Amino acid sequence: MLRLPTRCLVVLIGPSSAGKSTWAAQHFRPEQVVASDDLRAAVGESRHDQRSGKDAFDLLERIVAARLGRRLLTVVDTMGLQADRRAAWVQQAHHHRMPAIAVVFDTPAAEVRSRNAARTPRIPAGGLSRQIRTAEVTTDDLLLSEGFDRVVRADAAVVVPPEVLDAPSLRQRQTEEPVTMRFGLQLPRFDPDPADLAGHLRDVARAAEDAGFDSLWVMDHMMQIPQVGREWEDMLESWSTLSWLAGVTERIRLGTLVTGITYRNPAHLAKVIATVDVLSGGRAIAGLGAAWFEREHEAYGWGFPEVADRYARLRDALQLLPLMWGPGSPRFDGETITVPEAICYPRPLQEKLPILLGGSGERTTLRLVAEHADACNLFGDPETVARKLEVLRGHCADVDRPFEEIEVTTLGTVLAAPDADTLAGRVAELTRPDRAPESTAESVGAGTIEDQIGRFRAYADVGVDTAIINLPITTPARVAELAPLVAAFA
Repeated sequence: MLRLPTRCLVVLIGPSSAGKSTWAAQHFRPEQVVASDDLRAAVGESRHDQRSGKDAFDLLERIVAARLGRRLLTVVDTMGLQADRRAAWVQQAHHHRMPAIAVVFDTPAAEVRSRNAARTPRIPAGGLSRQIRTAEVTTDDLLLSEGFDRVVRADAAVVVPPEVLDAPSLRQRQTEEPVTMRFGLQLPRFDPDPADLAGHLRDVARAAEDAGFDSLWVMDHMMQIPQVGREWEDMLESWSTLSWLAGVTERIRLGTLVTGITYRNPAHLAKVIATVDVLSGGRAIAGLGAAWFEREHEAYGWGFPEVADRYARLRDALQLLPLMWGPGSPRFDGETITVPEAICYPRPLQEKLPILLGGSGERTTLRLVAEHADACNLFGDPETVARKLEVLRGHCADVDRPFEEIEVTTLGTVLAAPDADTLAGRVAELTRPDRAPESTAESVGAGTIEDQIGRFRAYADVGVDTAIINLPITTPARVAELAPLVAAFA
């Protein structure tokens, strides 16, 4: 199976009658294929009007350039035998940060001639022979020297998001050399009618617990954020929600991803978190962040300090919370807050209630993780996460702290399904009329359960301890379907 990323250039290479157009029609939507024959029909009298060839190729070049400029999957269906044209397409693709893939059609010459003989009109024998000879000397090495990222043979093809492009080999590695990793489930939306929310949350949380998820997370926002939905959508207060979830679950850890440090007095926040920890039997996780959603602050009448001031408040909280949760009632004098008595009874049941710090800023946030936090939450593909972790290692060395003490978590969206057909249907359900299914699949991390196993093995390989995921549509059934993914890393 030939796996192609959702954003790439595909150049078909082979003589006439090699099967290029048939293959393209089987594996791609018509709007993704830029075919010289179709453009001859558009600017000439028919698909076979050779007199319109120059105008057709001029139009082809403009269409290819426009599609690559928008980073759209583009399949160039010509003979692909002109080196200068190929090199120009590859250069354009790379300029727009897209891989260029050459798909070679090694159809035997006798079969090509037989097919041509059945065509109407036929390619003249001499011209077809020249095409066959040119195709034979267009070697893989030549194509790679022109800049193609991959040279492959025509085969059954599937278009997948970049996150799962190499999933089959990674999944096989997980089968043969398994590693462990925990999974968390984030709930970024509260779609059911408010009267049904309590029951819905209970059922989702129990499904997550039954599926083997280690942790359950909610965002700490007072209104929906633009990355997820519209601001008037329902949004539950985070720590109240976690209190409810504590009462309907038994094992799963409960946390915010993450609590904005500007929303509450830090001492009061320490009391809130300690309460959830006690009532949950010691399952709370204190997710903290510097806050970023200015619109939310405006709506609620809160001040929105400058970045430096928010980080100063965060730094204070990182030092104050452990004091509040410890013995006695010591005084705390920070940069932004003074607490005459850091008193909190009952104290958390956990001897060390973990603090997770959200954000990937290399100079400030990751430094604070090294100095004060028990966990970090990073964004990006495995390569990006690996780079961030190297920075964090450096900060840990600077403050003489073992890097291994810090739990590494990531956050990403997952649309999963047991099989490819079900997955395609789910992607179609989410795809707006103005978008392509591939764009939707990319935005929601679409892949079969097997693909997702490979995807997350790549994160485990760079040092991620816990993968926190959210679902575009969260139902108990959809959560239960993820049990094999979680089990693969148990």
